[in-house]
Amino acid sequence: MDCFKVTFRTPSPARPPSSARPFFTDPFFLIETLCIIWFSFELLVRFFACPSKPEFSRNIMNIIDIVAIIPYFITLGTELAQEHSSNGGQQQAMSLAILRVIRLVRVFRIFKLSRHSKGLQILGKTLQASMRELGLLIFFLFIGVILFSSAVYFAETDDPDSLFTSIPDAFWWAVVSMTTVGYGDMYPMTIGGKIVGSLCAIAGVLTIALPVPVIVSNFNYFYHRETDQEEQSRYTHVTCGQQQSPSSEPKKGDSNQTLSKSDFLEAEDLESAKYSNFIPASNHACKENKLLTEV
Repeated sequence: MDCFKVTFRTPSPARPPSSARPFFTDPFFLIETLCIIWFSFELLVRFFACPSKPEFSRNIMNIIDIVAIIPYFITLGTELAQEHSSNGGQQQAMSLAILRVIRLVRVFRIFKLSRHSKGLQILGKTLQASMRELGLLIFFLFIGVILFSSAVYFAETDDPDSLFTSIPDAFWWAVVSMTTVGYGDMYPMTIGGKIVGSLCAIAGVLTIALPVPVIVSNFNYFYHRETDQEEQSRYTHVTCGQQQSPSSEPKKGDSNQTLSKSDFLEAEDLESAKYSNFIPASNHACKENKLLTEV
C-alpha cells in the first residue's frame, strides 16, 4: 500500500503549485504515517526478540526494512525545518533535491514483499548464486560497448548528418544494439557504420547467450528444490516395520509353509531320536509287507 501511495503521489507538471495540499494534512501523508508506525513497531519487536543482535543487523531483509523506514523520518525532518526556516529560497531548493532522492529510495520498499513471496526469494537466491556469471556478462558488455561505440563513431565521422557526435554519445547505441533492443533513436547511415552495427548485434547475441543458460540452470535448481520441500511438508511420512525378505528360509512351524522331502525326513529322524520307541511309518509298513510275504 505504501509503495502504491509513493507512486500515485507524484505530482503532475501541469498542476499549479498553489493547488497543492499542505504536507501534514495530505491524505497520502496520513496513510504513510500509519504504515510507518506499524513497520517501526514490527521492526522493534523483532529486534528485541532476536537473541543475536549482530546477526539481526547483518540480515539483508532487516536492512531493507530499515532503509524503507528511514526516508520517512528524513522527509519529516526536512518539512519541519522548511516550515521553521526564514530563508526559504536556497534551503527550499536543497530540500527539494533531497526529497527527490528520498522518494526514489522509498520505492525500494517493494522488496519487503520478498519476505512473503516464494518467487522473489527464488529469484534472489538465483541472482546470488549467479553473481560470477552476471559479472562476466557485465564485463563482456562493457568491453563490447567500448569497442563498438568507438568503431561506429570513426565510421560515421565523415558524414555531416551523423547522429554520433562523440564516443560517449555512442555508448547508448552500443548498449541498445548489443542487448538486441533496437530503440532506433540513433542509427548508422554509412556502409561502414552499418557493418559495425551488424557486428555489434551479432556480438551482443553471443555475449548474452553464453552465461544465460547457467543462470537458468540455477533458477531451475532452486525452483525444483522449493517445490520438493513443499511436497515433503504436505505429506506425512510413515515408517513401516522390517519386512521379511522373500529369500529367507521357511520355518518348519509355519502352517502355511509346505515342507520339502528332505525337511520332512529330517523332522522324522529328530522325532525318532527323541522317542526311543518311535518307529517311522515307512519302516513299519515295510515290516508288515515282509511278514505277509513270508506267511
